Amino acid sequence: MCISEKQMDEHDLILRLIDGDENAFCELYATYKSRLIYFAMRFLKSREYAEDIFQDTFVIIWQGRQFIDPNTSFSAYLYTIVRNRVLNQLRDLQNQENLKNQILSQSVDYTNDTTNKILEDDLSNLIGHAMQQLTGRQREIFTMSREKQMSHREIADVLGISVNTVQEHISVSLRILRHYLERRNVKCVDVILLLVCLDFLQL
Repeated sequence: MCISEKQMDEHDLILRLIDGDENAFCELYATYKSRLIYFAMRFLKSREYAEDIFQDTFVIIWQGRQFIDPNTSFSAYLYTIVRNRVLNQLRDLQNQENLKNQILSQSVDYTNDTTNKILEDDLSNLIGHAMQQLTGRQREIFTMSREKQMSHREIADVLGISVNTVQEHISVSLRILRHYLERRNVKCVDVILLLVCLDFLQL
């Protein structure tokens, strides 16, 4: 079987990758970026999710580079990782939607989609007002954690503070939100705060 020059070049890059060559990693990253993101987007319909999966895939590649078999198809290996990540993402999205519906159905009694939409809008507005009770730093950290899905360590690194300080800000923020909602006789405060923390209620 004839091996094309392109295949030989990629094989060389893979061997260098296995040896820890960062330049080879970057070349393979650039080579596969567009096609893998496009592949993921076909199923997820979201460029943001697709890009996250692509990034995760190459993190896996770099961390497990010593276990890559240079004599098997690198392309097939990549697509297998991306496919599995896509399936996991779709499963997570479905589970989140199911959880949201379950929580809402247990906390309120609604009869149709219009009522449900009004409910979510009202809750979002209420939480938006509650968020205004936080200090600027508390609101910044809470938003980084909830909307950007950043870990406490990532937030601490970005803001130049300790992880304990981040945890304290989030804890205080939740207490303030709880107090604000309870003072307005809101029912199912715990459920509402859970929806907020899971990013189901958009502010």
